[in-house]
Amino acid sequence: MKVSIFSNNGPSSQKVATALKDGLTAAQVTLDSLDPDIVVTVGGDGTLLSAFHHYNDRLDKIRFVGIHTGHLGFYTDWRDYEVRELIKSLVNDNGQSVSYPLLTIQVEYADGTHPDQALALNESTIKKVSGTMVADVYIKGEFFESFRGDGLCISTPTGSTAYNKSVGGAVLNPQFNAVQMAEIASINNLVFRTLGSPLIIPADEWIRIEPTNAADNVLMCDQLSIEGRPIKAISYRIARQRIAFAEYRHTHFWQRVEASFIGREQP
Repeated sequence: MKVSIFSNNGPSSQKVATALKDGLTAAQVTLDSLDPDIVVTVGGDGTLLSAFHHYNDRLDKIRFVGIHTGHLGFYTDWRDYEVRELIKSLVNDNGQSVSYPLLTIQVEYADGTHPDQALALNESTIKKVSGTMVADVYIKGEFFESFRGDGLCISTPTGSTAYNKSVGGAVLNPQFNAVQMAEIASINNLVFRTLGSPLIIPADEWIRIEPTNAADNVLMCDQLSIEGRPIKAISYRIARQRIAFAEYRHTHFWQRVEASFIGREQP
C-alpha cells in the first residue's frame, strides 16, 4: 500500500504530518505522492478539498483519510493526537471504504471557446459581480423558471451542509444520489416569481443555467473560481465518479451533522 500525506502549511499541521511520516516510515509503509492508494490529509475540510482537486483524475484508484488539527472538520474523522492509532489502521488496511456522490460541471462560453469541465465535492455557485443576476433555469432540458437575485447554489449531498445550508437549503443524506439547487436572495414579487425554495433532482436529470448577460459572472467550484470570461451556460449533474474514504471508523453522516451544528453534550 502506498500513502500520500497532504498537509496545509500551518505549524500544527506540519508537526502532525512529520509525526505521521516518521511513523509510517518506521512501519515500512511506502510514501508516494504521485501514485498513492490512500491520501491522508492533515488540516481541515479546506485541506481535504484541496487534496480532492489535486487528485481528482485518480478518484477511482484512491481513498481519503482526514486528520483535523483545528476545529472539528466535517470530512475529517481523526484528531491530531491520534496519529499512532491511524498508523495502525493503515498498516492493517483491508480496503474497506465508503463513497459519496460528486457534482460534474460543464461550462459553455459565449465567445465560442472550448467548454470547461470540473468536479465539485461540496458545491458550485454562480453569481453576478455586481447587481442582480438574471438567468433561465432548465431541468432535464425543459424550461423551469427565470431567476432574478444574487445567485444560485448547486450542491452535492455532503455539500448540502456547507454554503447550501447557509442560504436555506436542505441537509441531504449522501445515500441519496441527487443534486440540490438553492436560491441566493431571489427576487419574488408581483412581477418576478421563482420557486422560492430548494429543489432536489435525481441522478438521471440535470440542471442547466443560462445567464441573460454572459459577462460579469463569477462561477465557483468548491474553492476554485472562473471569472472574467463570458459564460453562456452551466450544466450540472451527478458525476460518474465518486469520492471514497477509508472506512476505518468513518463517522455516520448524521453524527457529523449533529457534531458540527448542534454539539450536544453526551450524557
